[in-house]
Amino acid sequence: MDNNSVYKTISNGDLKLMILSASHSILNRAGEVNDMNVFPVPDGDTGTNMSLTFSAAAESVVGLDDGAGAGEMLDTLAKAALRNARGNSGVILSQILRGIKRGMGGSDELDVAAVKRMACSARDTAYRAVMKPTEGTILTVIREIAEFAEQHFPEFEDVREFLKALLDAGEESLKRTPEILPVLKQAGVVDAGGCGVTVLLGGAVTALETGAAVPLEDETKAAETKAADKEDIDTANIKYSYCTEFLINKSASRSVTQFKASIKPKGDCMLVIDDEEIVKVHIHTNHPGFVIEQALKLGELTNLKIDNMKYQHNEIIGNTVKSESGADESEPPKKYGFAAVCSGSGMDELFRSLNCDVIVKGGQTMNPSTQELLDAAETVNAENIFILPNNKNIIMAAEQVNGLTEKNVTVIPTRSMPQGITALASFDEDASPEDNEVIMTETSETVKCGQITYAARDSEADGFDITEGDIMGVIEGKVRVCGRDVEKVFFDTAKELVDDECGVISVYYGIDADKDEAKRLTAALEKEYPDLDVSLNYGGQSVYFYIISAE
Repeated sequence: MDNNSVYKTISNGDLKLMILSASHSILNRAGEVNDMNVFPVPDGDTGTNMSLTFSAAAESVVGLDDGAGAGEMLDTLAKAALRNARGNSGVILSQILRGIKRGMGGSDELDVAAVKRMACSARDTAYRAVMKPTEGTILTVIREIAEFAEQHFPEFEDVREFLKALLDAGEESLKRTPEILPVLKQAGVVDAGGCGVTVLLGGAVTALETGAAVPLEDETKAAETKAADKEDIDTANIKYSYCTEFLINKSASRSVTQFKASIKPKGDCMLVIDDEEIVKVHIHTNHPGFVIEQALKLGELTNLKIDNMKYQHNEIIGNTVKSESGADESEPPKKYGFAAVCSGSGMDELFRSLNCDVIVKGGQTMNPSTQELLDAAETVNAENIFILPNNKNIIMAAEQVNGLTEKNVTVIPTRSMPQGITALASFDEDASPEDNEVIMTETSETVKCGQITYAARDSEADGFDITEGDIMGVIEGKVRVCGRDVEKVFFDTAKELVDDECGVISVYYGIDADKDEAKRLTAALEKEYPDLDVSLNYGGQSVYFYIISAE
């Protein structure tokens, strides 16, 4: 690449290379971004969420034909990012990419003026996606990049130099985030999401400057990150052998609804997403030929893949979705169905005992994507489906599902697994979907939750000087108790939760907790609070030794 000539526009080949380079860059530095988590709990996942969201979207772009234009590439990137968005940071990133695509307008020419429009559109779309924007975060960084673009774009003719200047503006903005958000200054870090944005932009700029993508430092580690805890298939119970996936470029007048109806009796785990000109199809079937014949009536097929699952060690799609019943969608749909996110085999069983249809594995450190939550909703054969995210960092991803499915999906904004359990227990089969939404939301909000964990590093948080290895009691996202003794922190946390209106205390012990210790601590709670109903359950959750709920 000639670095002396004026670089007026970004070619299609360079754009694809920039996207790949940005993906490698965020994968390489995901751990570094995770370590910027302001909270000392071992659950920093911003880097993981942003890297999984972007890398999956980048793979979709890299798979496009060489003739794909900038508009097609950015459209593919934005749509794939939305479906693969994980956690709040992943959802916001998907909205930034959506704004970039919108800012292009109808032209495929990526010059300085186009980049300015894209930066401004990214800012506007990201801010609209967040109900209560917080400054000193990823939003501030993308806003100040856009403001620099608006003010200075007339000074640039070379788009490469303009992008380098935008990167500099983003990095300067990132440095200022601790001055805007006190919790960052207290923890001695910059904003993790904002850092992720600069890492992505930096990777793209490197490709444009050098003509080569940033090398992927550890392909094995990246592959393990993207695998995201896949599990083996029980091949003996596979009813339909062939996992069939493809895209349809619509050209015929036949409706997608007719197509879905025709293939529905031929398999299960069916997913048909009508996305304007493209239809994405996934189905497990014994008759892939029939499915393909029906699809051809809609249009031309691309990205066709048929796998015999009896010879696969892992599921091809929706690996984190586990359905107890393997719902037969040839049966009439029931009125209500449920999908819940949870971590731990004990929690899994508790949710299933309350008639939860599908469990999506996830929680702290492992936020499921919008696509995985969508797959879960599509798996449930019901007219009305409630999703229980059970984590504040999963709620935004869950809220994207309703716009991607024809089913009636409602998200109950549960922030913990105990809240999800209470929400399910309060469900009324005879009530309307709207009334159940109110009932389940209101009852879940009566549950206060405390979590006993350890400090992953030295930190200052919520007035405590925390040393790595300290035991902490975290309530509603704040450290309320800190010490070196698990038992004392356990009781002090319980004391913070119990008030005059409390009637029930539930204790869930995790995979790293001792069962005998859990029994002893719970028995002591019963003595301390003889008028309350105290119960002990095996949760099997990681990260948290104990979860205590009071309601």
